[in-house]
Amino acid sequence: MSFEKDDRVVFHDKHSEYDGETGRVTQVMETMFGDATYTVSFDDGQETGVPEDSLELVETEDDEDDEADA
Repeated sequence: MSFEKDDRVVFHDKHSEYDGETGRVTQVMETMFGDATYTVSFDDGQETGVPEDSLELVETEDDEDDEADA
């Protein structure tokens, strides 16, 4: 799953002080290999170069309403 700017995500990296925290994708960058990495901003800082497999999308009420309409 790829993420877009302004998506709310949960960050998973046991070596980071932000592990388990919810943040917002503020930048999407493409590597020279065609993979995406992300900058995620939190209330008290940010994490850059985050790989896709370290992020989990946060479902919002709007997303649930869209699925119910489908």
